[in-house]
Amino acid sequence: MNEWNIQSRAHACETCGKKFADKEAYHTLLFDDKRELKRNDICEACWQSQYGDGAREKKGFISYWHGVYHAPVKQAETIQKDSAESLLRKLIELNDPKYIPAGYILAVMLERKRLLKVKEQFMRDGLRVFVYEQPKTGDIFTIVDPNLQLTQLQEVQQDVAQLLEHGLNPPPTEQPAETIATATVGETPVNSPAETSSEIQKVEESPVT
Repeated sequence: MNEWNIQSRAHACETCGKKFADKEAYHTLLFDDKRELKRNDICEACWQSQYGDGAREKKGFISYWHGVYHAPVKQAETIQKDSAESLLRKLIELNDPKYIPAGYILAVMLERKRLLKVKEQFMRDGLRVFVYEQPKTGDIFTIVDPNLQLTQLQEVQQDVAQLLEHGLNPPPTEQPAETIATATVGETPVNSPAETSSEIQKVEESPVT
């Protein structure tokens, strides 16, 4: 199984092929094909005619919800420091298992800010899996709970703070000799932003199993 991924909302019904109109209601079905979770977005008419009540047992999907389609709006591209969501997207695209704990913490932070919503959770291969939706874009994020222990939490939180502050390409940790020689006595290192520290502290206060 691909342990985590992002799946974007479709722009047309995957059953009949009709394009969704702006603000049209649609239905999302989540299927488990043993290799990964796959979403199908379908229009109201196809839902009523082919799925409807009692369809979960007949069609084999593991989760279902409905939403409202919003036509994409082009936005000017801006250069800015990674937000928690953009960083989470980058980590998922890398698909590197070492970032799974950081991705989980980022998802919890975004859920607390109500930028992601839990649509489903279930057990698979002994691990708890969360399916989050980004309400504005309709994207769904499959996030694995790494079952962090309290002894691991602080290190992961530090990793998240560093990633939010410096991105995936942090500056060198060693300062040049000249810089060290001229450093002011009593100078303290720059901390991560206050908001980031506050959000990570909230995660720390939550029970971790």
